[in-house]
Amino acid sequence: MRERLAALAPSRVEIGDDSALHAGHAGARDGGGHYRLTIVASAFAGKNTLQRHRIVYDALGDMMQKEIHALAIKALPETD
Repeated sequence: MRERLAALAPSRVEIGDDSALHAGHAGARDGGGHYRLTIVASAFAGKNTLQRHRIVYDALGDMMQKEIHALAIKALPETD
């Protein structure tokens, strides 16, 4: 995940893995993890929350279909 997000040239990336909290959950059975992401990048400047999330989803690509079942995103521009 960190490698894919590097394309956004973030100044800060924090990834938390909450998968263990969801053991037995339907998504966990398929191998998809539950994660928290905080990312700060100039790519988010002037964008609303939905646009920021779409930028993150685009960067992660097919990981959202396989490796990631759930992702809580806090995406901030450099100035916030």
